[in-house]
Amino acid sequence: MKDFIQVLKRFVPPYKKYLIISIVMNILSAILFLVSFSFIIPILELLFKVGNEVYEYVPLSFDSISAFKETLKNNTNWYMTQIADDYGPVNILYLLGVFLVVTTVMRTGVMYLASYFMIPIRTGVLRDIRNQINDKIISLPLAFFSEEKKGDILARMSGDVNEVENSIMSSLDMLFKNPVMLLIYLVGMLIISWQLTVFVLLVLPLAGYIMGQVGKSLKKTSFLGQEQWGALMAQIEETLGGLRIIKAFNAENKISRRFKESNNTFRNTTNRIFRRQQLAHPVSELLGTVTIAIVLCYGGYLILNESSSSIEGSTFIYYLTIFYGLINPAKELSKAAYSIQKGLASMERIDKILLAETTIVDPANPKPIALNSKISYNDIWFKYREDWVIKGVNLEIPNGKTVALVGQSGSGKSTMVDLLPRFYDVQEGSITIDGVDIRDAKVKDVRELMGIVNQEAILFNDTFFNNIAFGVKNAKIEDVIEAAKIANAYDFIVASENGFDTNIGDRGCKLSGGQRQRISIARAVLKNPPILILDEATSALDTESERLVQEALEKLMVSRTTIVVAHRLSTIKNADLICVMNEGKIVERGTHNELISLNGYYTKLCEMQSF
Repeated sequence: MKDFIQVLKRFVPPYKKYLIISIVMNILSAILFLVSFSFIIPILELLFKVGNEVYEYVPLSFDSISAFKETLKNNTNWYMTQIADDYGPVNILYLLGVFLVVTTVMRTGVMYLASYFMIPIRTGVLRDIRNQINDKIISLPLAFFSEEKKGDILARMSGDVNEVENSIMSSLDMLFKNPVMLLIYLVGMLIISWQLTVFVLLVLPLAGYIMGQVGKSLKKTSFLGQEQWGALMAQIEETLGGLRIIKAFNAENKISRRFKESNNTFRNTTNRIFRRQQLAHPVSELLGTVTIAIVLCYGGYLILNESSSSIEGSTFIYYLTIFYGLINPAKELSKAAYSIQKGLASMERIDKILLAETTIVDPANPKPIALNSKISYNDIWFKYREDWVIKGVNLEIPNGKTVALVGQSGSGKSTMVDLLPRFYDVQEGSITIDGVDIRDAKVKDVRELMGIVNQEAILFNDTFFNNIAFGVKNAKIEDVIEAAKIANAYDFIVASENGFDTNIGDRGCKLSGGQRQRISIARAVLKNPPILILDEATSALDTESERLVQEALEKLMVSRTTIVVAHRLSTIKNADLICVMNEGKIVERGTHNELISLNGYYTKLCEMQSF
């Protein structure tokens, strides 16, 4: 329950006005329940001639609870006797029927209002959780996602959030209604017979403890089930992304067998969860019946043992009516507590995202940053896990110059350019722009200086216009058209069905590789950044597409500070500075001709590519 209270503290406060109204409505409902059935006592006594006392009206006494109870009972009986004498017992029956209908209408009305005002809390909390997960995913550093599977993250946003809705949010109504009803019913039962109520309070916690133990075991199994569901989603995501390879290597049976094994394991875990869930109802029914039987026996003993009797037969029936009304909320409360354990397991998985540490943060007092002079890598060291990927690199990139990073795969080229926009932060050393450490400026301000074109063109399921204008506020069509022309993309865009309003499909699947890359270049052109990062932008293209993309890149690089990561050395011959990287270090640097004359590592790379 402690974990559940923490969840409420985090998400419910914005909706506290709805919660207060709902609780007030539940209080009114419980009071109306007690009032509506309170007339059972005098009705039974009068209709079945339980007593022949003559009642006279007396002023209500507030000296003590027992005095108030006695005078209220006396005056009620006096009033009912008057009605019986004047109109007869049948009319009392009619009056009771009308009274019950009226109070029931009022009670059900306020019960509906209690649930009505609880709905905005349920839907609002779920919306907030989804928004927070989405915002957190956007803000988390890339390092987080290298440790997590995409499918598992999707499972948390879908399956786990739905489980929170089905388990925790659906129980909110019961959790805020039933305790109020239980409290008011118990107060009424204490007023009627404190002895019997104390006995009930000794029995009920035992039933609650038994249900709580069953609920705890469910949480562990539920957490395992959600973990397996996440792994299953990850397999589906991998299958969708790798269908071409699966078919090419005739691995359909292997993938199918792997999925079926995981799916069967998930099914077995789900069976255990549902079986324990279904145990809640019969256990609560059994415990409720045993409790009623014990109360009947003890209440009967109090009535039959005249020397210790503190309750009359007719009052005991009213007491049992209230107790029966108490049993149902108690059972619902136990079911809700049982269900919440399942939801808390999902909340625990969601919190792995929500409570994940965001290491790339803005400083308390950010400095302004702009590029007028140079970018400097100052003895930087970086590692993803254990081994150093970048080892003591020093590099200066003057404003307006083009610097190329070359070397074998795994030498640290892409890591170097990922450190500049703070996708990751260096562990030692610093990266500065005009002397300002990029960690001392706002992340947004640093990235505003840069345009990035990756090897894989990352596009969105949207129109040409929106993909090119991505990240640029209030972009004009004229500017988008000009950017498309510079990127050699204008011709195939206007030739499409709806021109710039044509949807390009999921990740640009309706376009060729070269076309996708030119759209990403147009996006960088429109942003018009002072720093341009080209991370193997042409390595995955055919010769014709590479020529068109290279022309577009050359137009884009004019008068910009450019960092180029390249495998194809022919694309960076004209760079102002070429840095050759090997095992996280710059082993050679200079122009193309200077490096060739050294007859070193760079020369070997050129000879290998020529061959």
